[in-house]
Amino acid sequence: MIRRTIREWQRIDYGLDNESLPQGQADRLAALARGSRFAGKSGEGVLEHGRKGLRARGVVGVLATSDCQLEILPKIEGAGEGPVSEARLRQRLIHMLSTVHELPIDTGAMTSLAWQRDTVLELMIRLFCNKLTDAVRIGMPRHYIEQEEDLTTLRGRLDVTRQFSVLAVSPQRLACRFDALSPDIALNQVMRATIAKLTRLAQAPDNQRSLRELGFVYADVAQVAPKALRWEQITLDRSNQRWRDLLALARLFLIERHQQTSGGAVEGHALLFEMNVLFEKFVARLLSQALAGSGLRVRAQTGQRDCLYEGDNGRFRTKPDILVWQDDRVVMVIDTKWKRIVPRINDPKQGVAQSDVYQLMAYAQLYNCQNVMLLYPHHADLPAEPLCQHFAIARQDAAERLSLATLDLTGPARAQKEALKQLVSAALSEAPKALAARD
Repeated sequence: MIRRTIREWQRIDYGLDNESLPQGQADRLAALARGSRFAGKSGEGVLEHGRKGLRARGVVGVLATSDCQLEILPKIEGAGEGPVSEARLRQRLIHMLSTVHELPIDTGAMTSLAWQRDTVLELMIRLFCNKLTDAVRIGMPRHYIEQEEDLTTLRGRLDVTRQFSVLAVSPQRLACRFDALSPDIALNQVMRATIAKLTRLAQAPDNQRSLRELGFVYADVAQVAPKALRWEQITLDRSNQRWRDLLALARLFLIERHQQTSGGAVEGHALLFEMNVLFEKFVARLLSQALAGSGLRVRAQTGQRDCLYEGDNGRFRTKPDILVWQDDRVVMVIDTKWKRIVPRINDPKQGVAQSDVYQLMAYAQLYNCQNVMLLYPHHADLPAEPLCQHFAIARQDAAERLSLATLDLTGPARAQKEALKQLVSAALSEAPKALAARD
């Protein structure tokens, strides 16, 4: 099995050495990537398939064929940080995933050797196996399920219709209907489907062993195809709250981002995450927690106001990344950008796209909001302190302000929440200052 790791927007050449990919395997990986939901119209939204090599784009995760795995890691780095190890990048990516998908992951429980040795996919599989093993030791959930069976003695109640029709010629047998405590319920079917899928993916020996053992535990549970699983029948209460995290992981593998692709001679699996979307959801989740109890509410991907109207018909509907509400009005619009902002010394505009500025100005008008923000990830080429700059919109003495800010993704969640809270507080205080100065 060939395994290579690159970073987003990095190139890997064709070749036979340890830093390259044989062209045959690279071609199969590129074909697999073209089957992804992130491939786009060009088919190269995940990997650019060039004449001399493959180039990753803004999608991270793992692509795996039968004989090759390609791991793509995000560039998550702190100010003044030197070269960042692959292990550290995996930790930071999984921290973002755990926040977005509400998975309380104890990264300390995974040894430093595992972070260095295994891909993100193997680490997530190990996490699932460990949590599921702990859960089944306490006890597999069971429910009473109505069953029908023809028995020699009565159990439960008699199915009169079946007794005097199908069994009319076999009076020695009774058509019984009864409730039996069974593990064959929707929750366990989801777990078995996840085990079956991960068994085909896992390469690490300890993961393969754990999945085989879990497969024996769930042998009496019906194997249901992922598309036929009955998620709506799963109810979590005080008796089975410990399964909440496992369900989130199972959904991650079976539905949200995990996909199986096959076409012609190419067959494989992918666990992929679009960094633009992941960063947006990560910020929205942390900001919502940071502003809890402050009187401000956070809503992601809402708004839905139209830019233009033709009579009663709206056109060009907007969907801002994050809206911050106070009572019944929007007080801030935040647009997250997974891009590398540049220092002012290199570019007075700091690499901010003009179209992004126009978009935020339109949001300020549409949502009658004086504060809008462009939020980028902080990185090693910037000054040590995250950026927080404020600009007047349209004229020098305008109360409407556009804030340009960065968020350090290398620290603990507590520090990131506090940083976001301070960014919002600083931006909201700028408009009153501008009005006072103008008056």
